[in-house]
Amino acid sequence: MTAIGIFLLFGSATALLAGISLVRPGTTLDHLWALNPHAYKQLAPLGRTVGPLFLLLSALLGIAGTGWLRRRKWGWQLAVTIIAIQIVGDVVSALRGQVVPGSVGVVVAGALLLYMTRPYVRSVFVTKPNRLS
Repeated sequence: MTAIGIFLLFGSATALLAGISLVRPGTTLDHLWALNPHAYKQLAPLGRTVGPLFLLLSALLGIAGTGWLRRRKWGWQLAVTIIAIQIVGDVVSALRGQVVPGSVGVVVAGALLLYMTRPYVRSVFVTKPNRLS
């Protein structure tokens, strides 16, 4: 369970670096795109448009990761929503011709979503108790 929270925080850090490098190209962060030059080739021309979206994604992943690690119901809900959206994106990628990466994404994210929605996992997330009562 902790691994998923860490995964969400790692995703937040990655999206933050990507967002900054797209909003402010020409910094040393540009070298990180060597890990995925194909994505950079597609995203760089749209940098000022998609960069802020990556920054928003970073914030959402950070919030979800924090809520997940604190076992808050809203953290679970946000994390499940993010992974479900990821599955939709992977299906769209597969339908647009990126069959292997899209299909692998659907399987991996689908397995993660299946685990996250198991009754045992859901049961450990609580609404923060009211301190006044």
